[in-house]
Amino acid sequence: MFARRIVGWHASSAPNTSLVLGALEQAIHDRQPAKGLIQHTDRGVQYLSIRYSERLADIGITPSVGRVGSSYDNSLAETVIGLFKTEVIRCSGPWRHLEAVELATLDWVD
Repeated sequence: MFARRIVGWHASSAPNTSLVLGALEQAIHDRQPAKGLIQHTDRGVQYLSIRYSERLADIGITPSVGRVGSSYDNSLAETVIGLFKTEVIRCSGPWRHLEAVELATLDWVD
């Protein structure tokens, strides 16, 4: 949100730790964040994993996890995800390969 653009994204067939680590690594490479940055997520298990938490700590990013049942904590992210699903996933599917989703996502994010 601070950059006013998507700085990291990754496509996967499953919502797992590798998915969020891929997006995190892309964002780190793109932005070179200063220590003290706060990264806010929902309570998805992929964001609460040990590997993800350790990577945040390695680069000096403080995790912030939303409250259960609060629609305000993640409203901007949920809005962007909803737009992506409406404008790309539902309009251009069915998807035969993950690579096709990756290319469409790259185009949409750009």
